[in-house]
Amino acid sequence: MIQSPGILLTILAFALVIGPLVFLHELGHYLAGRLFGVKAEEFSIGFGREIAGITDRRGTRWKFSLLPLGGYVRFAGDMNPASQPSPEWLQLPASERAKTFQAKPLWQRAIIVAAGPIMNFLVAIVILSAFAFMFGENRTPSVIGTVIEGSAAAKAGLQPGDRITGLGGRAVETYADMVQFTQLRPNEPVRVDFVRGGAARSVDAVIGTRLERDRFGNEFKIGQLGIGAAGSTQVPVGLLEAPLVGLRTTADIVRMTVDGLGQIITGRRSVAELGGPLKIAQVSGERLSMGPIEFAFLIALVSINLGFINLLPVPVLDGGHLLFYAVEAVRRRPVEPQVMEWAFRGGMLAVLALMLFVTLNDLGAFGVWRHLAGLIG
Repeated sequence: MIQSPGILLTILAFALVIGPLVFLHELGHYLAGRLFGVKAEEFSIGFGREIAGITDRRGTRWKFSLLPLGGYVRFAGDMNPASQPSPEWLQLPASERAKTFQAKPLWQRAIIVAAGPIMNFLVAIVILSAFAFMFGENRTPSVIGTVIEGSAAAKAGLQPGDRITGLGGRAVETYADMVQFTQLRPNEPVRVDFVRGGAARSVDAVIGTRLERDRFGNEFKIGQLGIGAAGSTQVPVGLLEAPLVGLRTTADIVRMTVDGLGQIITGRRSVAELGGPLKIAQVSGERLSMGPIEFAFLIALVSINLGFINLLPVPVLDGGHLLFYAVEAVRRRPVEPQVMEWAFRGGMLAVLALMLFVTLNDLGAFGVWRHLAGLIG
């Protein structure tokens, strides 16, 4: 039976995911700016017309804006993408100019820009560290316990007792490592490195495909070798070790994100799998209805993806700013304002085009286009 969390719960869940994560992302920029003495003129959750806000004693306007899909911190002196002196900036009194973003050395500006994505990764690390402390870490070894008849593993000649040490040239230490690798690669050829009877061996296999459907009716194609683990090993994690486990899990998720993006770029995975705000809202409602643990894990995943996306070297994103700062560090002078201006215009168009594309993808996944075609037909 297909279950639905309902539109109100979905909207609430989306707000509980996106709102705090956007706030914390921008708070990272804000706190780094405060650390280096930069005045923040505006701190906005959302874009466009202000709905409500308040000005603090430092002169920062904290506000909610009409379009809630994002936010920003506007620092004093942040008047052009190149962060170069302008006539307007030069007219400021020296005391005010010293508090502007432009007046700070390159390394401080870079830290301020990077602090937003770093905050997102820290949020995920904290959540995943808490999970590790509460539930421990699964360290089941990558030893084959069972082989499903007719599976990819069976066709490749793998046997119970074999210990898998690598997949596709990537080292494998635990059963979870193996599952993470195979699930992202249905129907792909792979070299399997393993140890049998103390001798290292390798064999070529084609990862199988399994179609799964959750209780909300969502279908997923995932890869599987067709093997079962030889038991299960759940290890308690202490308070001091938990952050290391959280950091390692975050790194694993980033690697999976990079793998997935690479598969889309190379055509091995359909672009239809890209999701946008509507998909995030749908999944948020579903995870909230499944309980606080599932919902907290989703927040960690979205936070990692938010940090990762913002570090992409695309103008208008944090990664684009960092790219130009790196060029400035090498050249020992900023990129020309005209180049920066056109780059940021192109970056904005690219981001808007991507947002439109993923929104159309979301609508297609929800069956909107099929419904319209039925009405027209």
